[in-house]
Amino acid sequence: MKFKPLQLAPQYQFSSWLSQIQTPVGMLVVGRFLSEVGTGFTLFYAPIFFVNQVGLSTTTVGIALTSTSIAGVLGRILGGSLADSREWGRRRTLLLATAISAVGSLVLAATNNFTTLVIGSLIVGLGIGFYWPASEAVVADGSQIENRRETFALTRVADNLGLAIGSVLAGLWIAIAGNYRGLFIIDAISFMVFFAVIYLAINETSQPQIEQSQQTQHFASWIAALSDRRLLIYVAVNITFTTYISQLHSTLPIYFKNFVRAEDNTLGLAATTISALFAWHLVLAVICQFPIARVLKRCSHTLALTISAILWAIGFSLIWVSAIAPSHHLLWVTLALTVFALALVSYTPFAASLVTDLAPESQRGVYFSINSLCWAFGHFVGSPLGGWALDQPRIIADNFWLGFSLSVLITVGILQYLNQILSTE
Repeated sequence: MKFKPLQLAPQYQFSSWLSQIQTPVGMLVVGRFLSEVGTGFTLFYAPIFFVNQVGLSTTTVGIALTSTSIAGVLGRILGGSLADSREWGRRRTLLLATAISAVGSLVLAATNNFTTLVIGSLIVGLGIGFYWPASEAVVADGSQIENRRETFALTRVADNLGLAIGSVLAGLWIAIAGNYRGLFIIDAISFMVFFAVIYLAINETSQPQIEQSQQTQHFASWIAALSDRRLLIYVAVNITFTTYISQLHSTLPIYFKNFVRAEDNTLGLAATTISALFAWHLVLAVICQFPIARVLKRCSHTLALTISAILWAIGFSLIWVSAIAPSHHLLWVTLALTVFALALVSYTPFAASLVTDLAPESQRGVYFSINSLCWAFGHFVGSPLGGWALDQPRIIADNFWLGFSLSVLITVGILQYLNQILSTE
């Protein structure tokens, strides 16, 4: 008689997988959660503060926030190389990133004009640039191939849960104290806490490589990565995804505040309503992250990203409907942010896992640096584009979202081309 292999219940399989997570990844998850709580205080309220409190135009704010991406390019290039180097590695690069980010948040807290906003944005961008390649490389180093998507999903759960808690607390802070500058001070404190977690609890995860001239090693790594056709095609499609995401952070909060009608037909949603909307978006992302990762685990990376692209198209279409609908505007934007949450969780872990699969182990820092550069470029394009659209006549601002929805056709086409290349290897 043959017996079937014992199948563990899903909750026990999940517990078994969690027990396999290496300590650096686990502590990084804790640190990322605490840091994202602070980031949640500013992520959705920074554009509103600079436009409605400091008095800058949406176009000017979009341009200033673009400087974050410009500095981020330099930080990502240096950060990827430092994360792979023997002298620095992942840990020291993360320490440098969190220290720089804390300084940048303090500068933004003191912002009174365009110049200070640009300086603060440049510092924050540099810190973000150093952070992402090293952070993603730590996760890649500490994950098993068969559970890599779930491990990346876990980090996104920590990120989104922290952002959700932070955005809710920020809404309460604004409603009670009305002090927008305090949001940036809290963000700076969260980076200091993250610095302490890295310093005390996270060891170096990279494996030392055969010694060679550091300049030669870094140059060769970048040349090899930029010669990888698969990576370059992925970069093209990833820039479109990050441009979509930039609208969540920089354009939609202002659009909700200044363009969407509330239930009493007054123009502009209240700060607490906007906070609740984005908190719902982030909480839903937390709830759905693991189920989506499990459901799509058997799908190819490109299929998962195609599903994400279609969801982005639906979400942008719902924002457009909220503009032309005669009533129930809040319902439409709530549905849109619900769909955006599903689009986000079907994108982030699969994109990071794809980069890990493409990258040689010794070049993970550089590959994740290039992946992170997509985020910088996406925000570089998306922030000023959204700011420009909101400064135009109402018909352009409203139909702006329909244009984004239609652009997904190009994204899906590129993904199908990438799938053909990957399937023939």
